[in-house]
Amino acid sequence: MADRRDDNNTTNPGTAAFSQHFRKIVDNIGLIIKGKTRVIERALLCLIAEGHLLVEDVPGVGKTSLAKALATSIDCSFGRLQFTPDVLPTDVTGVNIWNRSTGDFEFQPGPVFANIVLGDEINRASPKTQAALLESMEERQVTIDGVSHQLGRPFMVIATQNPIEHEGTYPLPESQLDRFLMRINVGYPDTNSALDILETHGRGSSTPIGPVISLTDMRRMVDIANAVHVAQSLKRYIIEIAESSRSHSSLALGVSPRATLSLQRGAKALAAARGRDYVIPDDLKELAVPVLAHRLVMTPDAQLQGLTVAQVVDGILSAVPVPTSSGT
Repeated sequence: MADRRDDNNTTNPGTAAFSQHFRKIVDNIGLIIKGKTRVIERALLCLIAEGHLLVEDVPGVGKTSLAKALATSIDCSFGRLQFTPDVLPTDVTGVNIWNRSTGDFEFQPGPVFANIVLGDEINRASPKTQAALLESMEERQVTIDGVSHQLGRPFMVIATQNPIEHEGTYPLPESQLDRFLMRINVGYPDTNSALDILETHGRGSSTPIGPVISLTDMRRMVDIANAVHVAQSLKRYIIEIAESSRSHSSLALGVSPRATLSLQRGAKALAAARGRDYVIPDDLKELAVPVLAHRLVMTPDAQLQGLTVAQVVDGILSAVPVPTSSGT
């Protein structure tokens, strides 16, 4: 095998179909979420990489619409949880209910039993309810009264939170944050996109969209992304980024092994979306901030200096040497 592959070559026919499906989904969601192609792409990459997504932004920018449009475009099941302090863990996972006619308990599944689950304002739920998501997000199963129930494939939790209203909220602990493959911000639309929103949605009804691929097609995309090649030199590059974060003077908590796996999975999905069956360093660098930043904890001194986690990640990427050959 050659040390360097041609970036313009699509060596696997499956990646061509993958990139076509990927573009169809992005374009379809773009009918609802105007001017946010990169946000849509990263949400879709997260699903393909079999991860979970944390969307943190102010109200009204389309966080909920993004989740619903993604589920609609793939023709998969969709569950929604509107978190408040009185939501119970059983409201998330489901509960066993006594059936008088059969004389036995029957399991009634909760909203988490869907391919895409939206958890609106997750930081308003109590820590006990937040913890109810941990097993489902990590183990892809729910255990009720000692019985495990498997979740579907694909399965992704899209959690939203408002970064400016903290009264009566319960900040997500590091253990929960680490289970989200990416954290993204939607942001306000630009002028042209804002005008388009007023034109298309100003009549009180949103543009209807339908599925553009089947659930079987999405599972095939997941399998194609999993098969994307990552050279040994790039795996070492990921590890060097992680080790640099753990010894960085501005960070009290560095990158976990789970984070390195998340970065690799996300880069493989991105490579397939770009029509390649192999990862290049730019794939890793493009996703480093959304995959790694929310897992890091700044030191008090770094916070006083006004540094952001994204700036620290960019600094690490600049300091760690990029492999000059993709290896084998």
